[in-house]
Amino acid sequence: MTTQPTPEDLAREGNRRRAGLAAFAVGTASAFAFFAFFPGLPHVIDWGAIITSLIVGGLARWAWLARTAKNRSGTGSVGGS
Repeated sequence: MTTQPTPEDLAREGNRRRAGLAAFAVGTASAFAFFAFFPGLPHVIDWGAIITSLIVGGLARWAWLARTAKNRSGTGSVGGS
């Protein structure tokens, strides 16, 4: 028998989804900015830079969701040892 999701579970899942999307956007934008403005690199966004930026965004999303899942389960600590 399965349990029905509560409104708190749905709200938590919505917050988790928004946080993952924000982490993806920040990671992707940061990688784009690196390729566009870092001195010494050609100031052209090519397909390699686009694909790399999307991969960086995906890794940022994965890392953020993993960190929040660890903190929610109570096994992680924030700012302490």
